Amino acid sequence: MPSEALTPPAALGHLNDQAVDAPQVAAVVLALWQQIDAALSPIVGQRGVAALYKRSLYLTRAAHPCLSAAYEGALQPGDFNALHRALAAIASTEATAAATALLSAFHDLLSQLIGASLTERMIGFVWHNPLSGQAVQDTPQ
Repeated sequence: MPSEALTPPAALGHLNDQAVDAPQVAAVVLALWQQIDAALSPIVGQRGVAALYKRSLYLTRAAHPCLSAAYEGALQPGDFNALHRALAAIASTEATAAATALLSAFHDLLSQLIGASLTERMIGFVWHNPLSGQAVQDTPQ
């Protein structure tokens, strides 16, 4: 993994610098989670992504109580609508902080399971170009 790899806070930090409201933050975060789900589901399955997502919500909801509603609403794999609603209903800075904590927890969990290098290859696009919609593709060596 390159030493200059972005962390989740850097990936969403630009939202605090712009005049965005909570629904806009929620929309960006929803798009990121859909991209993560699309990148990881073929590898670990939708239930695997859902389990990591739900565990990440569990770990971050104490520090960010707004995520409790998302945790309770995370019933179906690939459904991030409860997170979208929870983030859209609070202040944009709080939404950004909660989303950052959630992404960090997810990144850490995935890194512990498969290693930092593979995590970077699979979902590094989220940190480098959050709205690209493109997962990192394998390149022939």
